[in-house]
Amino acid sequence: MSTHVSEEVREALHEGRPVVALESTIIAHGLPRPRNLAVARELEALVRDEGAVPATVAVIDGTAHVGLDPARLDRIAEDPDVRKLGHRDLAPALAAGATGATTVSATAWLADSAGLRVFATGGLGGVHREWTRTQDESADLRLLSRVGITVVCAGVKSILDVPATLQRLETLGVTVLGYGTDMFPGFYLASSGEPVDWTVRTPEEVAGVMRARDALGGPTAALIVANPVAATDQLDPALHDRVLAQGLAAAEEKGITGQAVTPFLLEYLTVHTDGASLEANLAAVRGNVRLAARIATARGDAG
Repeated sequence: MSTHVSEEVREALHEGRPVVALESTIIAHGLPRPRNLAVARELEALVRDEGAVPATVAVIDGTAHVGLDPARLDRIAEDPDVRKLGHRDLAPALAAGATGATTVSATAWLADSAGLRVFATGGLGGVHREWTRTQDESADLRLLSRVGITVVCAGVKSILDVPATLQRLETLGVTVLGYGTDMFPGFYLASSGEPVDWTVRTPEEVAGVMRARDALGGPTAALIVANPVAATDQLDPALHDRVLAQGLAAAEEKGITGQAVTPFLLEYLTVHTDGASLEANLAAVRGNVRLAARIATARGDAG
């Protein structure tokens, strides 16, 4: 696979310094311009502030990049033709010379392949509501059962079927740790109401789990560190539940199905909460990025 690892990231990996992978879909498709570029730069700065090296992942002109220089970061943020790439899209994108922002699945795959051990994102995809009728499930889940990277996230998007997603992760052998909580986070919300089996409270404890898993060997799967958004930054739960119910009804009325449901509901929440859901999302991402950098530092090496 044609992958370019930036000189800064390559040197950090060689020297055993901490590196944190960052996805690029939030830059190209998750935020309005020009705020998206400001946030992209802010997230990289947060990683550096914690003593780690940021590695934003994207595909540019048919080459996968792990670590972007300022010009390439600007392009991902500013080019309206940047595509959205899951891991299944990588081969066609590389062959076609395309440019695209990477989702959780594509970022995890490329970062893991490059030797990175820690990845920060907002919320994972998962099992969709009405799964028994639609069979709609995010590609994130199966991909995470094949890579050994540690993913720091705020749970899965609250518009999904959270209990079914947790069950699916268990079936796939993906370990879930609650960070400072015994409840699985709800993306915009500090809690989804679903319990987790294991709780850790410090970056050092997460690093210890990573080392223990390395020593065990065996099947490869991601380690998910579910880090809740601060209660003071979460979306008001009553507002969330009311607007989500309205959004689900609107999607059904409009006949929106399949892959179109998630972006519709996310946009619906943003509009009908007057942007509060977007701010909760960003607060969660910032917290995840900081924690991921601390975990990578506590891990003691990048390889």
